[in-house]
This record gives sequence, C-alpha cells and structure tokens, in this order.
Amino acid sequence: MRTAGILGVSGYSGQELMRLLARHGEVRPVAIEKEAGMGGAVRAHALQVVFLATPHEVSLDAAPAALEAGARVVDLSGAFRLKDPAVFQRWYGMPHTAPHLLAEAVYGLAELNGEAVRGARLVANPGCYPTSVICGLHPLICAAAVDTAAGVICDSKSGVSGAGHRPAANTHFVEVHENFKAYAVLRHRHVPEMLQALGLSLDDFFFTAHLLPVTRGILSTMYVKLRRAWTRDELLALYRGRYPQGGFIRVRESGAPNLRDVQETNYCDIYLTVDESGTRAVVISCIDNLVKGAAGQAIQNMNLMLGFHMNQGLVWPQIAPITRDYSSV
Repeated sequence: MRTAGILGVSGYSGQELMRLLARHGEVRPVAIEKEAGMGGAVRAHALQVVFLATPHEVSLDAAPAALEAGARVVDLSGAFRLKDPAVFQRWYGMPHTAPHLLAEAVYGLAELNGEAVRGARLVANPGCYPTSVICGLHPLICAAAVDTAAGVICDSKSGVSGAGHRPAANTHFVEVHENFKAYAVLRHRHVPEMLQALGLSLDDFFFTAHLLPVTRGILSTMYVKLRRAWTRDELLALYRGRYPQGGFIRVRESGAPNLRDVQETNYCDIYLTVDESGTRAVVISCIDNLVKGAAGQAIQNMNLMLGFHMNQGLVWPQIAPITRDYSSV
C-alpha cells in the first residue's frame, strides 16, 4: 500500500481526490497541513507522492519542499504548467519563484505525455478548460490539418465548481441561478497553457469561458477551418488512431455529448463533424471539470508514476457515488 498526501483537501478538487483515492485500493490518502511543514509531513507519513490541490502561489513553495523531502509531486495548480517564467508572470501577475523546476515539470495530460509522466518527479496537472480543448483539437493540430491563420475558435462552458471553493460575489447562488455569462474575455489564465500544448499563436486563437448554472462539467465547442476537404469518416479515423478504445477519451460515432454523459467520471467524450464542403469542422469535447479536469486526471498521472494501471481506481463502478452536500462547505 502506497501513501499519498493531499494538501488543500478542503477545496473541491481536494475533496474529490480524497473521495476517489478512498476507493483506489492501492493508495492510502492522507490530508496534510502546510503549517506542519511540507518536508516534515512527507517524512512523518512516508509519502511517496503529494497532491497539491492549492492555489499557484502556495504550490510554488510547497512543490520544491516536497521534492526535496523525497516525494513525487502532482500539482493541480497552474504553477508549473508554463515553461517560460516570463509568460507565467504576464498571465498570473506574479514572478515565478521556482523557475529551476520548470524544465523538468511534465505536463500531465497522460494521453499525450504518458511515457514522460511515468518517470517524472513533478507533474503539472492540466487545467480543466485546457483538458477539454487540447484533447479536442490535438489530433487535428498534429496532423497539420487546420488552417490556423483562419482562426481557431474555442467556446467553453463550465459548472460553478470550476471557480473554486472560496466564496465570491459573482459565483454565489443569486448571481448564478437562472443565469449564464462569459468571463475573463481575452485574458483567461488558461490561454497560454493551451497555446503551449497545441503549438498555436495567440494571434490565431480565440477562447471564451462561460459560467453555467450547474455544479460540475465542461462542454467546449471548437470551430476550425481545414486546409483541405475531409470526410467525417476520415476525421473519425484520425481521432481513433490517436485515442484508441479502452482509454479515457471516447470518440463518439454519433450524437454530441452532454454534461450528464461524463459527470462523476474521468472520461472525455469527443464528437466531431464537417460541413458539406469538408473544410469547416466542429469539435465538441465534454468532461467533468472536477474529475478529468482535476482530481481524476491527477490520479491517472499518479497511477503512471507509481506503476499502476492508468485506470486504477477511476473506472466505473469503482468510482463512488457523490454524496457530498456542497451547501455545507
């Protein structure tokens, strides 16, 4: 039995980590307090891995301390996702205080970087919006099928839990219920993460986030112009080649996904189609922001790091039903 520490267990992602790890079968979760000292916590509990379900400013201090104490780290914040500290400062509004770790940090989208994750000491767990967008666009981008100069448009909608546990005026019940709005237009922190992973330029990329009046789930719709005409069957073959059956990315034959298809699971459901000319494509990608977009993906990365099967503790019916009362938080 391995032992995993969770810093930030009071937040939504931390609670989700505790819930999923409790059913893992091979890993015992331990809630740790930063006040006790990260190095001391790693040694006291003999932690093999530490999950940082913390804001980026906390992760910047906690990750180096955990690594120095001998634990491997999966960081759920944005602290180590961007390779350029100048880009981090521009989008996060603060200097990066551990730039020496950026080169070794592995971007933890297992479907793209699984082998690198296996040997990593530090994994930067992807953001929820980027997970949906990158999974949706990656096969087309890698095949050089997209006319990026025509613009890549990403329209993403998230449940309120994506805003985090801390109360805020724009996410309380009266503001969200029976309402729908865009936010952080042209300045969302996840934009450089998507650009870096997809190799795109900011000049060619448009991303807008919207807040849905639901608890959990993200649905992203991407619009692209293709360099040549493609049939839908050709596109399906391309995506199935990248995402074989049995993994956590499910390419749908028919019917666009909805939130209920993926809530409480670690799956990303993708649907794509083209217009009559075959040169305009629409890709729809759907995830649970707290599972595939956060805690589930973090456990998927931990499984690879510790030598378990990628699906361990994450495949239904192993995932416990959600019984948590969010109103008590």
